[in-house]
Amino acid sequence: MTNHYLSEAVERIQPSGIRKFFDLASSMDNIISLGVGEPDYATPWNIREASIASLERGMTSYTANAGILELREEISRYLNREFHTPYDPENEVIVTAGASEAIDLAMRSTVNPGDEVLVVEPSFVSYAPLVSLIGGVPVSVPTSIENGFKVTADQIAERVTDRTRGILLCFPNNPTGTVMTKEELEQVATVIEKHDLIVYSDEIYAEMTYDGRHVSVPALKGMRERTVLISGFSKAFAMTGWRLGYVCAPAPIAAGMLKIHQYAMMCASTMAQYGALEALRNGKDEMLEMVESYRQRRNFFVSSLKDIGLDCHTPGGAFYAFPSIKSTGLSSESFAEKLLFAERIAVVPGNVFGEGGEGHIRCSYATSLSQLEEAVDRIDSFLKEIK
Repeated sequence: MTNHYLSEAVERIQPSGIRKFFDLASSMDNIISLGVGEPDYATPWNIREASIASLERGMTSYTANAGILELREEISRYLNREFHTPYDPENEVIVTAGASEAIDLAMRSTVNPGDEVLVVEPSFVSYAPLVSLIGGVPVSVPTSIENGFKVTADQIAERVTDRTRGILLCFPNNPTGTVMTKEELEQVATVIEKHDLIVYSDEIYAEMTYDGRHVSVPALKGMRERTVLISGFSKAFAMTGWRLGYVCAPAPIAAGMLKIHQYAMMCASTMAQYGALEALRNGKDEMLEMVESYRQRRNFFVSSLKDIGLDCHTPGGAFYAFPSIKSTGLSSESFAEKLLFAERIAVVPGNVFGEGGEGHIRCSYATSLSQLEEAVDRIDSFLKEIK
């Protein structure tokens, strides 16, 4: 239904495909949800306690637009220590209302109407719509299960035009869990540098890398000066509801983003910022325990999917499996809908993640092993029913 008061840009974009299935599942009984990308852990107590303590001390005023300097300094130290990406906390780090706001700021501050932004797909559902909302043109760079959903330099070069402004990357990837090696990213970086593109690097799952260490894009030679680094606290520190992220970029780009942030958001939640400060200082042990638990769940779930006949590449990071359901002859949307009603299993159809996602479903294994075991049994029953 249209309304003449709505903008044309808003009219054109579709509601989130993830939310559609989540809302449907929430109205049903006996559901096992593998749909929403959220840790099944509560925020560690020391983080909650730090936030509560800030309230008790009356720390309830606005912070600086860019965030509490002490937190920005801690973010800078953390990124340099963990991923070899140093940033000036005063001029190159902005604390945001979640990584989602950080992506929006990056797009709005650097993309002009008509500019093209390459989006490596399958990708998180918000990327292309955010480009479209500011008058940009999202251009799909599809990947496939045949090469583990990794993007190549040639794939990028084929889609560059004289209107291409930048490229949006997310590794470890949502929804595939794919991780790129340093050598693979360096090959991609060569094409990016050749065409003078901006890189929007969403590294929200950086800490959830299971095989080796995460390679941060701005740590690569020649990439820091052209990269906007996006991250946050939702995944690694189980702080999804706190809505706290950050964005780092060279000072001129950061200054542009701060202009928008100060008008649109003023500042991120004060009490959440104090919680994040504690997370960076004293949250690593619990974070590592959580990641190890996800590794065990990944190993069980992916091998179990293969055992029941679904082809599934092994994700190197994040907490998603992205099995192929092409052998069933059903579309992603049809498979997800039939599975939901027949076996009360909520998954996300792969087509909502863009070109290359069709023929797959996204399953979050950020739930208990017992729930995953039951989910596999139900999916197995469903597969046998539709043969």
